[in-house]
Amino acid sequence: MPSDTAQQAWKKYQEHELSILTPVLEKLGFELEPLQPHAGGERYLMQAVTTASGKKLILLGRRTQDGMRVVIKTTNDENGIRELEHERECRRVLQEINFAYQVFHSPVELFFGECEGRRISIQQFIEQESTFLARPLKEQFALALKAFKAQEGAHATTYGHERLIKKTFGTRSAVEYLRAFEEFKKNTLHAFPSDTATRDLLDEASKQLTEGRETIGQYCGFLTHTDFVPHNIRVKDGEIYLLDHSSLRFGNKYEGWARFLNFMTLYNPPLERALTEYIRLNRTPEESISLKLMRIYRLGEIIWYYTSTLKNCSGDLRTLNEERIRFWTRILAAVLRDETVSTKVLDDYRRTRDALRSEDEKLRQKDLH
Repeated sequence: MPSDTAQQAWKKYQEHELSILTPVLEKLGFELEPLQPHAGGERYLMQAVTTASGKKLILLGRRTQDGMRVVIKTTNDENGIRELEHERECRRVLQEINFAYQVFHSPVELFFGECEGRRISIQQFIEQESTFLARPLKEQFALALKAFKAQEGAHATTYGHERLIKKTFGTRSAVEYLRAFEEFKKNTLHAFPSDTATRDLLDEASKQLTEGRETIGQYCGFLTHTDFVPHNIRVKDGEIYLLDHSSLRFGNKYEGWARFLNFMTLYNPPLERALTEYIRLNRTPEESISLKLMRIYRLGEIIWYYTSTLKNCSGDLRTLNEERIRFWTRILAAVLRDETVSTKVLDDYRRTRDALRSEDEKLRQKDLH
């Protein structure tokens, strides 16, 4: 679907849904805020690519009786409904598992139900003193480490809950990680059949993952949040609130670390280096290898994600996503070779990204900084 068509289809979907939702929410005692940053920008592109999660709107609103800010998630899509129900079940089951759940908190649920054929989830909006990335480096490090240690703590205490865990969160083995990476690789190379440099790079990534299969498997069976990045958490009074429970699963304990460190390579390199060094100094050599392998796996995934978007975007956004593919390919090359990406590479990419992003997307990303 061409970019204009995909964007227009998303706009029409929003308008139609809002015309139905607005009076429904009023009856429930809520109203929408005028500005809806999470519905704009590149959101339409995410919906076009990740169809398995279904179409859904993420909206900001207020409870009319007292003005409390709320987050409203709503969908009439079968996959979207399944995801909202899954996320709710994950929140419930986490509280039953005997591990350090007090490290994580969930926003208070104010409503969950069906209205006019739509599943609606309304939760309290968590105000925070400052964004994660605006906090001092030492505090960011402590919060991240606290979160990852809590996830790791689920491993030793969950054997009695094995059936419940598999049913609710799902699991991923070393074989499944390798199989998924080969799919990322195949699809990326299919899109760029004459790009021998990318082929060589992904072949090397496959080689390292295959050689490290036993190490990957050695650290599987842990609770991990596969999208643990600042826009999926909020921090209030020193406590971490998870905003996305649908990304929890039992897999390699460094998968969540890997996503976080790859993100921080761009947004906060000193934090990325500090956490990498922590693992090197405080864990076994095999754990450092496992972290590296998971970083390789997640980089293959993000390269494929942006490759998959190209058919749905044009103009500045297509140019930007082509730059994103080149950038993350350079990060993959650095991780494979145990090298550090230069400040110039990061600064050049940030300037290009900021010049090509739409104003709506800048607004959608504003809470990151």
